[in-house]
Amino acid sequence: MTDELADHYRHIIAGLGENPDREGLRETPKRAAKAMQFLNAGYHQSLEQIVNGAVFASQTDEMVLVKDIELYSMCEHHLLPFIGKCHIAYLPDGKVLGLSKFARIVDMFARRMQIQENLTREIAEAVQQVTQGRGVAVVIEARHLCMMMRGVEKQNSSMTSSVMLGAFRNDQATRQEFLMLVN
Repeated sequence: MTDELADHYRHIIAGLGENPDREGLRETPKRAAKAMQFLNAGYHQSLEQIVNGAVFASQTDEMVLVKDIELYSMCEHHLLPFIGKCHIAYLPDGKVLGLSKFARIVDMFARRMQIQENLTREIAEAVQQVTQGRGVAVVIEARHLCMMMRGVEKQNSSMTSSVMLGAFRNDQATRQEFLMLVN
């Protein structure tokens, strides 16, 4: 697969008017192919593999919040990165999820080509599926290079997306507590 991707990158470089055989670019197609495979590794992971049984019985029933999980993803429209942070909260109902699994879930879905709105929903639904909690809330704040480097070229713009499930959607006080803690 890497050789096939590298060949495509070689054609892209040539198509842009550059010489793919010059010294500085000679190995670029292979490096670019490996980078793209790494940036899209989430396609080859599953939620079960990521969680790896790290769900534990607990009497905790108050909000659990993990803030500022960094993420790097790829805009499916322009194949340019978007970079940001994710905040996840859930209301446990008899079990809790191991802390590092939140970051792993974010990474698994972020390492796929998509739009931020879908990424936010995928993370929320995955946490809900794994924890079976009374509610899940996810907020992502990100800067999109497709807005910054091309098109409108707005360097200071960012996007915020949120998904609220269960009690976070239905209980205004719970929702407000989460949003206050995130901000």
